[in-house]
Amino acid sequence: MMSYTALNKQFINGQWTDGRAEETIDNLNPFTEEVIHSLPSAAISDVDTAFQAAKNASAAWASSNPLFRRDLLLNAARLISERQDEFIDWLTKEAGSTYIKGIIEVQQAHDILVEAASFPTRMHGRTMASTIDGKESYVYCKPWGVVSLISPWNFPLYLSMRTIAPALAVGNTMVVKPSVESLVTGGTIIAKLFDEAGFPTGVFNVVVGKSNVIGDYFTGHPVSKFVSFTGSTPVGKGIGRIAGESVKKSALELGGNNAFIVLNDADVEQAVAGAIFGKFLHQGQVCMATNRILVHESIYEEFKNKFVAHARTLPYGDPADKQTVIGPVIDRKAVKRILGMIDESVKMGAVVETGNQASGNVIQPTVLSNVTVDMPIFKDEIFGPAVSIMPFKTDEEAIVLANATEYGLSGAVHTRDIYRGMKLARRVETGMIHINDQSDNDEVHSPFGGEKSSGTGRFGGDFMLEEMTTVQWVSVAHETRQYPF
Repeated sequence: MMSYTALNKQFINGQWTDGRAEETIDNLNPFTEEVIHSLPSAAISDVDTAFQAAKNASAAWASSNPLFRRDLLLNAARLISERQDEFIDWLTKEAGSTYIKGIIEVQQAHDILVEAASFPTRMHGRTMASTIDGKESYVYCKPWGVVSLISPWNFPLYLSMRTIAPALAVGNTMVVKPSVESLVTGGTIIAKLFDEAGFPTGVFNVVVGKSNVIGDYFTGHPVSKFVSFTGSTPVGKGIGRIAGESVKKSALELGGNNAFIVLNDADVEQAVAGAIFGKFLHQGQVCMATNRILVHESIYEEFKNKFVAHARTLPYGDPADKQTVIGPVIDRKAVKRILGMIDESVKMGAVVETGNQASGNVIQPTVLSNVTVDMPIFKDEIFGPAVSIMPFKTDEEAIVLANATEYGLSGAVHTRDIYRGMKLARRVETGMIHINDQSDNDEVHSPFGGEKSSGTGRFGGDFMLEEMTTVQWVSVAHETRQYPF
């Protein structure tokens, strides 16, 4: 099987072309900081061409046989499994993914393709009684038309595919704008995959461009009826505003500052293991990552000592080494931001238990104690391999601390008393929370999404099927209706 080539192009209406803008985008390896390749950026005219191609393909794709769409998605799922090593290699060199993270991400991308393959035959309408004599009502489920996606760089393959696969499955066509930090794994390699799988021309399009050139125009494009975005809360708020002004639906999966609560009856060893994985998967560059560990004061020292000891054993460095657990963060700007958060918190009284050193873009796993709620390490999303540990006295205090930020995406509670854990979990203001597990969970059939500043809408299973479709009410008068005038 030949590897995919020429991934530094736009994919518009079935053609691989250069962008028309004067700007050039360099795709960098975050570990070596070398240029993988360059490409001419998309211009406004490229965006228009891509959306027009999607619009032209929309009617035929929406009316295509549901089993035709199913089989194409299953074909793509088969191919992504066959090409697993190629996809992992790209995730490593473009996104700094470790091998473990790459395996997880490719499997998730495969699984959402398989899940979405069932959507074409799960689009159900209904009949309804009418309050008008001699009439009946039909409610039809139908695709929006053209869906646009702005995807992130951290889990680019999966976080793109979790919108793409369901959107295409129910009969929408698409235009995708991947992050320039992951333009291949979030966009062009998916275009290659779908092209090989046999998707019709114009159904799937990718434009790679700088946000300051095409970003707002892409978001508000009049052809698109729905925009999906995964990324930071500040950017998401801007996208939500533009979508609202354009009167289009949006699904926004934004930032997280997730609490990991360890109650006094918890299995400490299991809680430590969960917190380590929940924090350090992909260097903590995950919206669901554990950012704040809250531990009952009676077991605080035991948990802290075991967690710090475990963190010190995690191999860090080159993500191409299959033993590496902590690879690079995305760029030098991220290194500066994360170390700045740590340094500011230390100035305010936090204590570094381990870490706080960087080599290139690799930051050692870092643990801070003596943390207060006003410190950046507690109140802000970290998006890096650093975490705070804080004691609490009562369940009520744990709930207050867990809810003490603007975010509400995910979380975890550890306890031997399941009902106590469920009672507490229900009071945490978050879209997702996991008992005796860690915060970084995503199952393709379950509702994924947040509350407060962590976003709107839900991904996964029937919840995403509903997001990706709209309904039309068609009523039929079987008898002549008498009107009052």
